[in-house]
Amino acid sequence: MMRAMVLHTPKEPLQFERVADPQAAPGQIVIGIEACGVCRTDLHIVDGELRHPKLPLIPGHEIVGRVRHIGAGVTGFKIGMRVGVPWLGSTCGHCSYCEEDRENLCDAAQFTGYTRDGGYAELCGADARYCFPLDETASAVSLAPLLCAGLIGYRSLRMAGDAELIGVYGFGAAAHLMTQVAIFEDREVFAFTRPGDHAAQVMARKLGCTWAGGSDEAPPEPLDAAIIFAPVGALIPVALKAVRKGGSVVCGGIHMSAIPAFDYALLWGERSICSVANLTRQDAIAFLDLAARVPVVAQTTAFPLREANQALDQLRAGAITGAAVLVP
Repeated sequence: MMRAMVLHTPKEPLQFERVADPQAAPGQIVIGIEACGVCRTDLHIVDGELRHPKLPLIPGHEIVGRVRHIGAGVTGFKIGMRVGVPWLGSTCGHCSYCEEDRENLCDAAQFTGYTRDGGYAELCGADARYCFPLDETASAVSLAPLLCAGLIGYRSLRMAGDAELIGVYGFGAAAHLMTQVAIFEDREVFAFTRPGDHAAQVMARKLGCTWAGGSDEAPPEPLDAAIIFAPVGALIPVALKAVRKGGSVVCGGIHMSAIPAFDYALLWGERSICSVANLTRQDAIAFLDLAARVPVVAQTTAFPLREANQALDQLRAGAITGAAVLVP
């Protein structure tokens, strides 16, 4: 029996329990968890904003661990190997999206820590095809945020195309990782935080951002693109106002509050709005390779597994600078 933090009812605290160990079914591996990041998506699930999770559920999808058991038919893995498990847990492999290399949009996809048990535990089972080898020597705590915050930040940056002046709204886990990649690629980043969040603004400047200020401030010059990680719909018209004609606004979150009405003039001038949905395995391969070369370094706050509720509370309150990570 392993220890895990379990969600029984949305909007209720997770329960620290002993549950049955996962088994290595055909095509799967069982991983002994070293660390699991605490993502804002976990918060949306626990708070009932993402509907129809598997219940009871072990949340968590930024998993770093080592292979304990290998199911029949699995190749490319060995006992003790360090692997990462991301949000995308499996896809059907044969729908039009999967066949067009857009598996992130598969209607039959399964998601780690949402429709299948995740990493707020000592062990987890995962489809081996959706797991990735990780650096054997790096800190597990520092690697964990790369598995979602890093990946979504990377996909959001790619959705922004060749933009050179990029505004980032919501300077948390995803933004601070994406910023390191953007600066490595010789782009300029303008960080927008909650008004008065001086700690996040200091972190942004230390990472090399050209400018950092509150989301209630205008950037010092028009932006080529803006990426919104904060789940605040009201930021969309704000970001549209900040980008030049022909610019884009990329919404990097899985959930956002209602978008208020705004004048068409903000969108006119061939500005565009798009969302980012999930990730593909190719995203993971490309980003993990790039992250090692930059190198991308996560700023983290570690919590014991049984303090998952406290970590979620701090994330909800905006009190985490960088990323929170659970350690069994």
